[in-house]
Amino acid sequence: MTERAEGGRRPARVVVADDQTVVREGIVMLLGLLPGIEVVGAAGDGAEAVELVAELAPDVVLMDLRMPRCDGVEATRRIRAEHPGTQVVVLTTFGDDESLFPALRAGARGYLTKDAGGDEIVWAVESVLSGDAGLSPGIQRRLLERLSAPEPDPAPPAESPDGLTARETEVLRLIADGLSNHEIARELHVSTATVKTHINNLFAKAGLKDRAQAVRYAYGKGLVRPPAG
Repeated sequence: MTERAEGGRRPARVVVADDQTVVREGIVMLLGLLPGIEVVGAAGDGAEAVELVAELAPDVVLMDLRMPRCDGVEATRRIRAEHPGTQVVVLTTFGDDESLFPALRAGARGYLTKDAGGDEIVWAVESVLSGDAGLSPGIQRRLLERLSAPEPDPAPPAESPDGLTARETEVLRLIADGLSNHEIARELHVSTATVKTHINNLFAKAGLKDRAQAVRYAYGKGLVRPPAG
């Protein structure tokens, strides 16, 4: 029988995801000492975390970001899409913008760095379960700094070639980024059938036969830029 936390509440059921065994076991050991938390599973990468969520339906996943096979951002995105009853709190070494904002956009409700203490982890777990954001003070400052920074002047919109619509151009850019039809559908929040229709239309307008030609066309028309370096 599951023990009750203080105040008669059920302990929060937590899965820990971290690819470093020593770190993962240390976090599990720490959580075992904290009130109101019950560790129900531990994963060595993002793919395993998604599998454990499907199997165990935990309340919260404490998610590392940089892991093999499936990183924390992609795992967070899949968990929030497929198992919305499970919240994600990022627990990572990295507090930079390149780590923070993709994780939040993927659906993480909390974000802590690994210098967080036990009380802060408990607070973050309780916060996300009550519908609030579990962001450490340092992360909150970064968000405020980012939001208060002056916005750059918007670049003038580029005209779409060959009569492509704005949505067809957007689909073309995502093809050039290497996304599959399913991934494009998820990115644009439309059905796969709708994506296929856009692709058929843009292929017909631009005289394209396959995705390889579409990628070359996108770069040739300046719709995407080659990666720096």
